[in-house]
Amino acid sequence: MTGSRAMKPRAEWDIAEGPPLSTRVETERLVLRPPRTADVPEMRRALRLNSVHLRPWSVAPASGEDAASLTSVSRALLRHRREWKQGQAYVLLITPRGDERTVIGRIALGGVLRGAFQNGYLGYWIDAEHQGKGLMTEAVRAATGFALSAAALHRVQAAVMPRNTASQRVLEKAGYRREGLAARYLCIAGNWEDHLIFATTTEDWPR
Repeated sequence: MTGSRAMKPRAEWDIAEGPPLSTRVETERLVLRPPRTADVPEMRRALRLNSVHLRPWSVAPASGEDAASLTSVSRALLRHRREWKQGQAYVLLITPRGDERTVIGRIALGGVLRGAFQNGYLGYWIDAEHQGKGLMTEAVRAATGFALSAAALHRVQAAVMPRNTASQRVLEKAGYRREGLAARYLCIAGNWEDHLIFATTTEDWPR
């Protein structure tokens, strides 16, 4: 194998201690932060308010399961905090600056793999009423900067359905490159959907 990255001992690829749960990522208009147990009521409100908006782009829940129920949201937030501590995933709630108790979206860096890959998978959504203001692009840029610095990842990848043109524009404006099409990549809303793959790496990202 060639290249300085490939020659590094594996121990140097893994971070001894990841970013803390007290992390706050600030932008001009937003604050991104990990979920807290006190966020359960607010997350339930945001998910219920956006249920129709998010349904075409989301994994269908199991039969009889309500993703916005008290039990489901409580379990999800506890899982997010546990996975953050273990370095397996980093979920950030999107809140307005000056009102960090109001949730207007979420960004997830999931499926984090270390070793020779150093990759995380990006997923995101924003409240329907906050679309078209550039807030999602602002949040994606900030979350990607966090991923490639504080979380010490080398690559962040995102998958978007071809008909979701708004999400494609977000990634393109945030500096991601389109890498190709993955056929029948994910089961979304009960159907196996093709997805366009976007990615960025530390070499591409402005320091």
